[in-house]
Amino acid sequence: MEMILVYTTFPDWDSAERIVKTLLERKLIACANLREHKALYWWEGKIEEEAEVGAILKTEVEKWKELREAIKEMHPYEAPMIARIEVDKVNGEYLEWLEKVLS
Repeated sequence: MEMILVYTTFPDWDSAERIVKTLLERKLIACANLREHKALYWWEGKIEEEAEVGAILKTEVEKWKELREAIKEMHPYEAPMIARIEVDKVNGEYLEWLEKVLS
């Protein structure tokens, strides 16, 4: 099994928790870390500043395409950022747990 991380952001806790719980129920992810942060970005010609919830999703590479499509389908943003991050090394015990959870 090859583990990956997927990073995305949500506009608020409600949408983050609702979508992450759905992804867990569908076994597309084994775990998620959510953290509130301030986002500064360009939107429609001006710089915006908002609170966002960042999500680090832990899964296996085989679930990437289905996970990406599920996030796009449920996400409230018009253009959500969904980034796949390769994991070079991870401890064996965690990888075994991940594999067990996702099967």
